[in-house]
Amino acid sequence: MRSLPPFPDLRAFLAFAEARGDLARIAAPVSLRHEMTAVQLAALRRGGPVLRFDAHDGPPMPVVTNLFATRERVAAGLGLALDEIPAFGGFLASLRSPEPPEGMRDALSRWPVLRAALAARPRLSRHAASQEEVLPGLDRLPVQTPWPEDGGPLITWPVVMTRPHGSEAADHGRYNLGVYRAQVLGPDRLILRWLAHRGGAAHHRSWLRAGEPMPVAIALGADPALLLAAALPLPETVSELGFSGVLRGARTELAAARTVPLMVPARAEIVVEGWVHPGETAPEGPFGDHTGYYNAVEPFPVMRVSAVTCRRDPLYLTTVTGRPPDEPSVIGEVFNDLALPVIRSQIPEVRDLFLPPAACSYRMAVVRIDKAYPGQARRVMMALWGMLPQFCYTKMIVVVDGEIDIRNWDDVLWALSTRMDPARDVMLIDRTPMDYLDFASPREGLAGKIGIDATTKIGTETARDWGREMRLDPTHEARAAAILAEVVA
Repeated sequence: MRSLPPFPDLRAFLAFAEARGDLARIAAPVSLRHEMTAVQLAALRRGGPVLRFDAHDGPPMPVVTNLFATRERVAAGLGLALDEIPAFGGFLASLRSPEPPEGMRDALSRWPVLRAALAARPRLSRHAASQEEVLPGLDRLPVQTPWPEDGGPLITWPVVMTRPHGSEAADHGRYNLGVYRAQVLGPDRLILRWLAHRGGAAHHRSWLRAGEPMPVAIALGADPALLLAAALPLPETVSELGFSGVLRGARTELAAARTVPLMVPARAEIVVEGWVHPGETAPEGPFGDHTGYYNAVEPFPVMRVSAVTCRRDPLYLTTVTGRPPDEPSVIGEVFNDLALPVIRSQIPEVRDLFLPPAACSYRMAVVRIDKAYPGQARRVMMALWGMLPQFCYTKMIVVVDGEIDIRNWDDVLWALSTRMDPARDVMLIDRTPMDYLDFASPREGLAGKIGIDATTKIGTETARDWGREMRLDPTHEARAAAILAEVVA
């Protein structure tokens, strides 16, 4: 599936970006407290390059930021050009609902998929680059404090690795990889903020029931395939660790951790190992989040760090989360395109779906459908809310007809103002699951949802004759363009 060469580690991807003129080295001294955030966001809003800070006021280690600050680099991290994303989304859809081959010829035509499945099997290594050196503690890492009112230094690009109680370290197919922010409390303590619906939290509950401490490993500066696999909304039956091999086009290299019963990425820049003990929590936050607001302070599990290993001359990878545009919202735009074939496989009348980045990437969805019968827009709304876990936090869905450009707000607003009656075409639902970071919700974790049917009303949806839309003859429009081309430069 890949059209780009494999990137076995972060350094290979950085070399790729630099060869394309897409990496800038910042020699000017920059503070890790707030100032680096300003530089990162200014570069991102200009569609700028990956940034490498070689001079800062933290421990001596280069800091890499804005790795996925453009859609093109997100696609490259998947091994693809941007225009190849829809086809890859089709592959993801086939993972959820695979069809049996229709004979040998069909089976042979699927060889790229079979080869990708083989690449998903990790390879064990006895000598891990990520374990070449040992750091005495977390205070040797140049961890940012991104926003002025943040509660402390925050690790923002950790790939947190866990497994359920009752599994073995070798059961890497049962591992969960998640990107959860981690507050640094001291040289040997972290707070892991995983929400209740995430895989890491589910594993934590299994260890709590057994009354035993849970082993945890955190990869910092992982290769782009591992980073994006940890962030992708994969089916629960698909291992992020294994799927990173599909993205990379090469098997994931793992090695035994030094102090916990887990396998860890052999080519990460830094690996943090430790234990989460039953009932041990600490107040996390406040921290600026993707909503553009600071979170409230809440208790989350504490990880006692037992080892910090790294490569020789390691790089520290970080990012900033804030009101869009930010790096997560750029990644979300690409993931939007990846998710569309999955959605269409379940709801065939959906032609396109847009999660506006300005709406925190998932709080609002605009959906374009081929409408065929009364009530269809409402059926689509309810199907979306119940289809993927990510959509349970989408509090507004607007459904429009097939000719509306859902990425053009002039088109969407025209449909809302001419095809929607507030009393008839608005569906309200109360007390549904919601991201507790949504301060507009009346209760933490519970909020309403609104669905707006901005489609043309047909059949029993209306008792009136619908107006006829005004359109010019296409031949006249073409003639007008030709005439204007001669007189207007």
